[in-house]
Amino acid sequence: MSRFSSRTAGIALIAVSASSFGAMAIFARFAYASGAGVTAVLFLRFVIAAVLMAVIMTATGQRWPRGKTLAILAAMGAIGYVGQSFCFFTALTYASPGLVALLLYLYPALVTLLSALVLREPLTRMKAVALVLALAGTALTIGPEGGPRPLGIALGVAAAVIYSVYIIVGSRATKHTGAIPSSAVITASAAVVYGILVAAQPPAFPGTASGWLAVIAIAVVSTVIAIVAFFAGMRRIGAADAATLSTLEPVVTVILAAVVLGEAIAPVQVLGGAVIIAAAVMLARQG
Repeated sequence: MSRFSSRTAGIALIAVSASSFGAMAIFARFAYASGAGVTAVLFLRFVIAAVLMAVIMTATGQRWPRGKTLAILAAMGAIGYVGQSFCFFTALTYASPGLVALLLYLYPALVTLLSALVLREPLTRMKAVALVLALAGTALTIGPEGGPRPLGIALGVAAAVIYSVYIIVGSRATKHTGAIPSSAVITASAAVVYGILVAAQPPAFPGTASGWLAVIAIAVVSTVIAIVAFFAGMRRIGAADAATLSTLEPVVTVILAAVVLGEAIAPVQVLGGAVIIAAAVMLARQG
């Protein structure tokens, strides 16, 4: 495959990944409409995803992580991914999918800030400008909806904060471990935690066929396909370009929420979201 063809394929794969992730909030709304609860949706998501990731691991002959790396990855899934996913999916019951998706994209700015504070990475002038833009964009984005639904806003921001810590930890833990093995362990450990929660308190599973299809789509499309496509695309175009193109994700969510769910987003929120995405692109190009 020529360099041009490889790059084109990489761009297409990242677009598929971002669109798959972006559709997740919409699938979740359909699952909730069928009577499913947050815990049930997340339990099914991670169980199905973990099984599929294990199949991919076997089919590709990859080795499972061991020792300290395995323990760190398991903790990332059991604590970090469980916390982030619970906040994100619960936020969707209080706020619009578009708003929650835009708030999640605070994470590049938060990762930059944490990297400067914890990892002592230099905070360049461009990064500082991007941080200010991200904060300004957040203020615009939550402005119209911050009063009536404060819990949705808080959970959306919490999801971004937890995801930022998760990335900082993962940047060290996954250096010598492949993306697929890391994802397999993380999804499996998250499935175990949600399995315990389900056993402790019987959840509300989807009550309709469409609800079950939505949950399966979350696991297959918005988890497995999204993850595999992202890492396959990143190998072809590099981390910075992959991160930049991934900002398509909240755009897809906003568009699908409007087209499929008929949910409107205020012009000032569109402006705020555009500022957040611009900050994310700036930070990705600085990476």
